[in-house]
Amino acid sequence: MTAGHAALGILVGFVSGVLSGLFGVGGGIVMTPGIQVLLGAPPIVALATPLPAILPTAATGAATYQRSGEVDVRAALWMAVPGVAAAAAGAALTVVVDTHLLLVATALLLLYQALGILRGTDAPRPATERTIPAATYAAIGIVAGFVSGLLGIGGGLVIVPFLAGMLGTPLKRALGTSLLAIVVLVVPGTVVHTLLGHIDWAIFATVTIGAVPGARLGAGVALGTRERTLRMLVGSFLLVVAVAYGLDELITLVRR
Repeated sequence: MTAGHAALGILVGFVSGVLSGLFGVGGGIVMTPGIQVLLGAPPIVALATPLPAILPTAATGAATYQRSGEVDVRAALWMAVPGVAAAAAGAALTVVVDTHLLLVATALLLLYQALGILRGTDAPRPATERTIPAATYAAIGIVAGFVSGLLGIGGGLVIVPFLAGMLGTPLKRALGTSLLAIVVLVVPGTVVHTLLGHIDWAIFATVTIGAVPGARLGAGVALGTRERTLRMLVGSFLLVVAVAYGLDELITLVRR
């Protein structure tokens, strides 16, 4: 790896880390295209390599939110435990599943949840006013884990919209909880892709150097932002991701 590629890797990691801390996602949505386009990695390597980098990135963001009391450990554990098996299954199915169709479905889900977050710009009723059944968190974890392993992302794109949209969790708490769950969810996918030889550890090292401080910065910005403004930012971000993913995959399917 050249010095230029290393610098690009650090830059990709930093941008991904900021988005991770700010929006409660793993950062793979930026790492994957960045690794493929800027660093010239094969698609499967670009998809798998972000997974080990997401672990320290999400852990840094989660620790920042935890210090401010914005992490629901119970919810994170109930999502992570069943999500682990789903993540391993998703990673193992990367060689047989049509990810284009899955991404279209994921984009539609994101679109629906993003609109829900944008509609709820008034502060939602705190989730502590009612006890969310553990089975609900487990179901979210299974979906998030499967998507994480299959698409090489942390799973926050599933977790945050469900917590902040469907369950009405205060957004900062949803972001911190998502990051904590992601720390666990990326482990099985990392193991499976390592065994399959899909991870470039040199690229992992460079993006991680940038991602960790980026995650701390992004989480700090989110914690200092008003709930209403943050909901607008997160909802808009998810909306853009949903439209971009959906259109790109529909175009790919049409051109087949």
